[in-house]
Amino acid sequence: MAQQYVLALDLGTSALKAALVSFTGAVTALETEPVSLTLLPGGGAEQDPDEWWAALVAATRRLMARGIATRDQVVAIGCTAQWSATVAVGHDGRPLMPAISWMDTRGAPDVARLTGGPVSIAGYGVDKLWRWIRRTGGIPGKAGKDSLAHILYIRRARPDVYEAAHKFLEPKDYLNLRLTGEFAATYESITLHWVTDNRDPYRIRYDPDLLDAAGLDRAKLPDLLPATAVLGRLRPAAAAELGLLPETHVVAGTPDLHAAAIGSGGTRDLDPHLYVGTSSWLSAHVPYMKTDLLHNMASIPSAIPGRYLVANEQEAAGACLLHLRELLADPGVGGPQATLPDGQRADALPRLLALAAEAPPGSDGLIFTPWLVGERTPVEDAWVRGGFHNLTLRTTRAHLVRAALEGVALNARWLAEAVDGFVRRRMEPVRLIGGGARSELWCQIYADVLDRPVNQVDRPLEANVRGAGLVALVGLGELGFADVPDLVAIARTFEPTPAHRRIYDERFAAFKELYRRNRGFYARVNGRAGRAGRASERAARVDGRADLP
Repeated sequence: MAQQYVLALDLGTSALKAALVSFTGAVTALETEPVSLTLLPGGGAEQDPDEWWAALVAATRRLMARGIATRDQVVAIGCTAQWSATVAVGHDGRPLMPAISWMDTRGAPDVARLTGGPVSIAGYGVDKLWRWIRRTGGIPGKAGKDSLAHILYIRRARPDVYEAAHKFLEPKDYLNLRLTGEFAATYESITLHWVTDNRDPYRIRYDPDLLDAAGLDRAKLPDLLPATAVLGRLRPAAAAELGLLPETHVVAGTPDLHAAAIGSGGTRDLDPHLYVGTSSWLSAHVPYMKTDLLHNMASIPSAIPGRYLVANEQEAAGACLLHLRELLADPGVGGPQATLPDGQRADALPRLLALAAEAPPGSDGLIFTPWLVGERTPVEDAWVRGGFHNLTLRTTRAHLVRAALEGVALNARWLAEAVDGFVRRRMEPVRLIGGGARSELWCQIYADVLDRPVNQVDRPLEANVRGAGLVALVGLGELGFADVPDLVAIARTFEPTPAHRRIYDERFAAFKELYRRNRGFYARVNGRAGRAGRASERAARVDGRADLP
C-alpha cells in the first residue's frame, strides 16, 4: 500500500506553513509562504484573509509539485492558525473587512464598559467576574485583544460590517470555510469569545446568559464541533486550486496554542511545553477548569476530549530578536540601517546568535525587558514597553543580543512562577518548541534562567504544523492522543549550569523590580496621555517572514 499523508496547514502571523505529515506523525516535507501584517494608529493590527488563502494555495502547490506524494495519497487536511483573531464574513463567505489580529487593542474600551462595575476586583465588576469565571473559566481581557473585543469594536466602529456579517470566524475556521464551505468552529477555538459554558469539557455550548451579557447575536457565531470532527470534504473549486482530490477529508482542527501542545508531544496531564516563536507561552494539559485572575491565566478547553489546557501568553519573544535584527542590520557590516536587505535576512539571525555567544552569562549587567507590545501574562498591562537597562560605554552588540535572549527567558521564568503555582507543582522538564528552540545557545539560556531541565524537541519549528497533522490523524481514527508522546522525539536535553544560578537569580530579581518601579511611568507615557501622539503615526506595512531559524 502506498504511503498516505495529511496535508497540515499552519497559519501564523508572519507566514503560512504547509506540510505533509505521515501516518506516523512525521513531517515529511514543508513549504512556507509569507503573509503580511498592517499596523494602524490607535492599536490597530490587521491582515488580509485573501492573502492568507493565496499563501495557502501557493505553499500547497509548491509542496505537491515536489512529487513526494500524489494527490490520491493526501487523504485529509488539518488546519491550525493564530488564535484570538477575527474575520467577519458575509453569507457568501467573503470577508467584509480585513481580519483583526490578536495584536489589535482597539476593543479595550468596549471590554472595559462590558466588564466594569461599581464594586470591582482588578478592574472587573464583582458580579460580572462571578458570572464569567464560573461558566467559562476566565473573563474578557482588559487589553482588548480577545475575539470578543474585536467583535465589540466592529459593532461600535463599523456598524455596517456588524450588520452585514453572517458569521464572525477565527482564522482556522475561516480557512476551513474556504476549504469546505462549512461555517463552523471548534470547542476550543471559540473560547476567547467568552460566551460558552465550559464546565463540562465534553459538552461545550453557547450560554444564553453570556451571549446576552456580551450583547452578541448567537446567529452571527458558528456552530461548534470537536477538534477531531471531520468537517466535510474539499470543495471542488478549492480542490482544483490546491491540486488535490475533492474526496479529501477536512478535519476541524485546533488553534495554534492547542496544536503546539500536541505537536510538542506533551499530551499527558502536566507534561509542560514552552513555545518560543513570535510570542511565547508555557502550558500543559490538566483535568480541571481553573482561573488565576491575578496572573491573567486559566485552564480552558483543549483539543483533547475531557481535558483543559493552561492558557497564557507572553506577547513578544522571538519578535524581540527579529526587531533587534532590523535595528542592528547585518552584524558583519558597519552601522545599523532601517531595513535589512532580503538577501541578508537568511543569515543575519545565525550571525546574531553567534555574536551573543561572545558575551558572558548575565551580559555584564545589561538587562533587556521584552514588553515591546505590552504584556498579557503573568501581568496584563497594555501600556508597559520594553527596553535595555544598565547600558555602559562598554556595552557591545554581543551584549545587546545576549541580553535580549536572556530577557525573554527571564520573562518566561516570571511566567513559570505563576504556572507552577497554578498547577501546584514544579513544571519540569520543559519541552522547548518553536523557532527559538532551534538555537542551542537559547536552549541553554532557558535551562539556566529557569533553573530546570529543558528538552529540545526534534525539529521544533514544526511543532504547530505537526500538531495539526496529529489532530487530523486522531480524527481519522489512525492514532489516539495517548500515542503522541512516543511519536515526538527529543533532540537534546539541556541541564541548568550550577555556576550560573546566582547570576540569573540576581538578574531575575532586578527584572521584576524594573517592572514594579516603572509600570506607573509606562501608563502615563503610553496611556491616555500618549494617545494624541500615537494618533499621528502612519500605518505601517510589515513584511511577513518565516519564524526564527
